[in-house]
Amino acid sequence: MTPIQMENTTQNQTIACLDVGYTDSAARAACVVIDDWHTSIPVAEHVAMIHEVKEYQPGEFYRRELPCIQAVLAKLNRPLTCIVVDGYVWLDGNGRPGLGAHLYESLDRKIPVIGVAKNPFKDTDHATELRRGESDRPLYITAVGLPITQAVLNIGAMHGPHRLPTILKRVDQLSRGGN
Repeated sequence: MTPIQMENTTQNQTIACLDVGYTDSAARAACVVIDDWHTSIPVAEHVAMIHEVKEYQPGEFYRRELPCIQAVLAKLNRPLTCIVVDGYVWLDGNGRPGLGAHLYESLDRKIPVIGVAKNPFKDTDHATELRRGESDRPLYITAVGLPITQAVLNIGAMHGPHRLPTILKRVDQLSRGGN
């Protein structure tokens, strides 16, 4: 096996980690911005409340989630070098686009997107499993705009001793209304 060379990921980075939480009548899109894959301290946090949320449609989750993500990304005042979404970039090994791929397209294919899913999706054999900490349960990594090996290294390098990196746990809490 060839060793994977990690690119220098510490210079001039602006990484947006995104998640969306839902209530009965609204969505809360959260964005935690970091400037280094290893950090535990965000440089910014943003929340957008969306009161007109589309109904969930099986197999087309992006139709509900993408407008929420776009709303919170509109609050950023710096160019991004990478985005991490809670979910999949690709839904199968045949290139069926998931939330991350639709986001990448909406950004004119200019900003790489890494999908980090906590649960397997049917036909998940296309996703790269990443085990962090002492957990036996993997995270499922997919990516567009950068090699999957780099995406896995980036998520693996994120701060925290547990399965879910500290910053991804923070954005999840923020999307659920936590402080």
